[in-house]
Amino acid sequence: MPQHPPGRFSVLSGPNLAGEVIAGKPAVTVVAASAETSRSLVQEALMSPAFRIYTSDDVVGVEMGGALKNIIALAAGIADGMEVGDNAKAALVTRGLNEIGRLGIAAGAQLMTFAGLAGLGDVMATCSSPLSRNRRVGEELARGRQLPDILTDMGAVAEGINTTVAALEIAERLDVDMPITRLMSQVLFEGLPAAECIPTLMERPPRSEW
Repeated sequence: MPQHPPGRFSVLSGPNLAGEVIAGKPAVTVVAASAETSRSLVQEALMSPAFRIYTSDDVVGVEMGGALKNIIALAAGIADGMEVGDNAKAALVTRGLNEIGRLGIAAGAQLMTFAGLAGLGDVMATCSSPLSRNRRVGEELARGRQLPDILTDMGAVAEGINTTVAALEIAERLDVDMPITRLMSQVLFEGLPAAECIPTLMERPPRSEW
């Protein structure tokens, strides 16, 4: 790869489950950088017949979409494990994307990023695929297993666990309400039974969608 411009960085995110990318299955992603030269450099260096790359100047949005989707995947896994149905899971994931967008916009991201590959695309893949580690953790929690045992058996990192802590710290600083993220924190670190998540969300006070 050619020399990256000094003092600049790029971030890459999208529906890119590692196992599928390694297997050479078609995948699409987005690379973000503040400098157009950086975006183009990465795009040209990494693009291939099986790996298509779009560019963006929204570094904050692409970073936050890629990180926060793991929290929503934990919740989606709980929905799967509880067998609450497709309607409930679709609503949960949609509200989760709303949550990601609200925090991202408060942090300076662009709204449309969350309708793109680093937002909706990544959420769809991570919340539905059996290859998703974070979704699997949520599913196992819903079945009553303890987090340390789940992680030991997986032998891999589930990024959403630590991201939950960071997201809530940012949300508190920016005064953004994140009910799904807060519930995931309570399940992961405070002993809240996973089975209580969906009923708790359903019983929240009425409000407008946006």
